[in-house]
Amino acid sequence: MDLGIAGKRALVCAASKGLGRGCALALAREGVHVTIVARGREALEATAAELEKVSPRGTAITWIAADITTPEGRAAALGACPQPDILVNNAGGPPPGDFRNWSREDWIAALDANMLTPIELIKATVDGMIARRFGRIVNITSAMVKSPRATMALSTTARTGLTAFCKAISFEAAADNVTINNLLPERIDTPRQQQMAERMMQREGIGLDEARRRIAMTIAARRMGRPEEFGDACAFLCAAQAGFISGQNLQLDGGS
Repeated sequence: MDLGIAGKRALVCAASKGLGRGCALALAREGVHVTIVARGREALEATAAELEKVSPRGTAITWIAADITTPEGRAAALGACPQPDILVNNAGGPPPGDFRNWSREDWIAALDANMLTPIELIKATVDGMIARRFGRIVNITSAMVKSPRATMALSTTARTGLTAFCKAISFEAAADNVTINNLLPERIDTPRQQQMAERMMQREGIGLDEARRRIAMTIAARRMGRPEEFGDACAFLCAAQAGFISGQNLQLDGGS
């Protein structure tokens, strides 16, 4: 299917690895001019090279090393892609733990990265999208938004706040062909899942293969999701054909 977005401009956050990288690759294949942002220069350069390989000739691929959670980082990202038609918000989640051990600083950091940063980027870009009568905003949140767990409360709390904000403003933007949706991953095979498997190894005294097998057995599909599958779902939500889908939370969790 031709998604009808060739030539559009996309800003994809935390895109050097994992879910963000999957989204950037899917958009680049569609001929979208993609700007990727992350903190690590080396990984960014490698991902940019991959985007250039899969994108049609004439597609512009840009990368910028910046911390998107800071005002300076956001300014740098928007300087590289000042008028995006597509915004993919993404940031690494805070670590799991026990709420009794979290300080005020831990909570503020989680809110800053996973709620306030996406809001600031939406604030900076949505009016331009409305004026051009095309915009696609996709926030990568978490399945924990719908199925909270105490150990993931830092992430869940921040991302749930973002979900509420985006639902509210989606009503205002939809009439101008600007959609705002959330992708809720769980058990996608990324470095984050590797960390979770390593925690299981330490906790239960098992090897990595066994930890991954046990994780897979908790999923209805009996396997982890692939970043490419996640990226393709993101690309479809960004498609011209997806203009009637807004304010939604799409779970990618293998049916679990």
